[in-house]
Amino acid sequence: MNLEGLEMIAVLIVIVLFVKVLEQFGLIEAGLEDTVEDEMEMATVRHRPEALELLEAQSKFTKKELQILYRGFKNECPSGVVNEETFKDIYSQFFPQGDSTTYAHFLFNAFDTDHNGSVSFEDFVMGLSILLRGTVQEKLNWAFNLYDINKDGYITKEEMLDIMKAIYDMMGKCTYPVLKEDAPRQHVETFFQKMDKNKDGVVTIDEFIESCQKDENIMRSMQLFENVI
Repeated sequence: MNLEGLEMIAVLIVIVLFVKVLEQFGLIEAGLEDTVEDEMEMATVRHRPEALELLEAQSKFTKKELQILYRGFKNECPSGVVNEETFKDIYSQFFPQGDSTTYAHFLFNAFDTDHNGSVSFEDFVMGLSILLRGTVQEKLNWAFNLYDINKDGYITKEEMLDIMKAIYDMMGKCTYPVLKEDAPRQHVETFFQKMDKNKDGVVTIDEFIESCQKDENIMRSMQLFENVI
C-alpha cells in the first residue's frame, strides 16, 4: 500500500471501523420493531439518555433506529456509558495482529466531547450520525477534531504523526507489501506539505477540508458509507 493509499485510510478509517462496531453491537442485523420494552429499559440504566424525540431532532436517525441503537448500546454497556477500556477491547478484537491501543485512545477522546472520561449514549449517537449520515463537511470536521489532539484548533506535524503511527501500529502488519518502519513519517511529510498551504507549520480546519475535498479517492470512499444502517 503506497502513501496515497494510507492517506485515504487515515481520513476514512474511523467510518470503516465503526461499521465493525455496529456489527459488534448487533445493530446492523437488528429489526425495527418498536416495543414498550425499549422504553422500560431506558429507565433502568444508571445513565438515562435524553428523550428519543430530542435525539431524533439533533441526529439523522429516526426514533425506531435510535431504539435499535440503544438496545445494542445497552446490551454492550449496561451502565449506559462506555469507558476507554471498552473502546480498546473492541478494537483489539478487529486487529489481533496489531496494537490498536493508541488509536482507540485517540478515537475515544474524539467521541468524549465533554472530556469526562466516558462516552454516553448521546455522544455515541451524535458521533455515528456524523460519520454515517453527515455531510462531507461534517465528516471532515469530525476527522479534523480527531487529528487535533490537543484541541487548539490546529493540526501540527507531530499530531498528524502520532495519529499515523497509531494507524500503522494497528494496521501495518495487515498491509501488503509490509510497510517500512519510517512509512508513517514519510506519509506525514507528503500529506502535511499538501495541506499546509501557507507553510506556517500548522494545518487549519479550512486547509484540511480543502485538501480532502480535492482528493477524489477520499470523496468517493466517503460516499460508500452513507446510510449503512
